[in-house]
Amino acid sequence: MAAHWEHVVTRLVAERGPALTRYAALLCGDDEEARDLVQDALAATFGRLRNGFEVEQAEAYVRRAIANRFLDRARRRQRWQRIRPLVVPHERLDSGSTRTGAHLDMAARLERLSPRERACIVLRYYEDRSVDETARELGIAPGSVKRYVSDAMGKLRTQLADEESGSGGGPHRRDASGREAR
Repeated sequence: MAAHWEHVVTRLVAERGPALTRYAALLCGDDEEARDLVQDALAATFGRLRNGFEVEQAEAYVRRAIANRFLDRARRRQRWQRIRPLVVPHERLDSGSTRTGAHLDMAARLERLSPRERACIVLRYYEDRSVDETARELGIAPGSVKRYVSDAMGKLRTQLADEESGSGGGPHRRDASGREAR
């Protein structure tokens, strides 16, 4: 007979698996890495916690583990890039997924944020968490969450403004010589 925790993990994956994967994908910007994050978080959560919780509680543990693993991986990457003699840009290829252009654009914009900024934006606006909930989830002060969100929103606004001015046919577009183009 299976233990209670096995039923909980089975139900969690069946009922909330796609939502957990979407959450992880927003954090890391890559579908494959997102699936890895979810798998690692499930293994860590159910490797320690065996009984005494239901699907909703387990989902909260798994979401926290996903965020922590994303931040840990980002810190490791940053450390490695500082000591690596040659930095080779990572070329990401479209996997042929069915995501829309707008979704891909937002994923690319999120990718330009720092890991903490991205985590705060995803938790606040995708997960619809309060500042205090986001702070608890990430283990930082509420004031830090506000600052990360503010900085990230400023960067996103700048990115959008740059995209609009560069792609529009508006009156303020300039040619190579710096003159206004029509």
